[in-house]
Amino acid sequence: MTKQQAQLVQKLGIVFQHEALLTQSLTHRSVGAVNNERLEYLGDAILSFVIAEALFQQFPKVKEGKLSRLRASLVQGTTLAEIARELDLGGYLILGPGELKSGGFRRESILADAVEAIIGAYYLDSGLEPVKGLILDLFGERLQSIDIDENIKDPKTKLQEYLQGKKQPLPIYSVKEIRTSGNNPVFEASCQVNNLNKVVVAQGGSHRKAEQEAATLALKMLNEA
Repeated sequence: MTKQQAQLVQKLGIVFQHEALLTQSLTHRSVGAVNNERLEYLGDAILSFVIAEALFQQFPKVKEGKLSRLRASLVQGTTLAEIARELDLGGYLILGPGELKSGGFRRESILADAVEAIIGAYYLDSGLEPVKGLILDLFGERLQSIDIDENIKDPKTKLQEYLQGKKQPLPIYSVKEIRTSGNNPVFEASCQVNNLNKVVVAQGGSHRKAEQEAATLALKMLNEA
């Protein structure tokens, strides 16, 4: 384990028995065939389960629909990238020359995927209970600060309502599958908004996730305009 990786696991408050798993979780596909894509796929599923269970226990009287929206708001790429930045995760990533040159260590999608890959790697390394502890540590403050009376909406709904409020046409989405590796497809969504001068493009592990990421970026651009 490198000195940098030792610093990272110290930040996370965990111990890796199999250091190669940690290295792989930090390795972007631009490096080569051994990368974090499969670990990200696994971590995504584990994260969704653990957050769903935590919300189920925390809010025993809340209905399924709102629990689903709460979960979506917590596990979306934007939130994961925020957690990655809190950990300074970009400085620990292993990127190929092209991604290094283009600033891939700052890219939200790469940061978010790395968080999920670490979760997947830690599950394989130490099992379910330890990885649940890690996830609840990472998301603890966000879980505790949830206001159940707040109207939680997914990014696509927020974007639609924003545009309707401005009397603008609704966004146009286009999604295509750009790569399939075993059970780990990657989708690319384009979001066309009338008063943005370019098409917003984002990626995700599912059709819905890609669209939501594109909507999140479009909203951000509209708010900054």
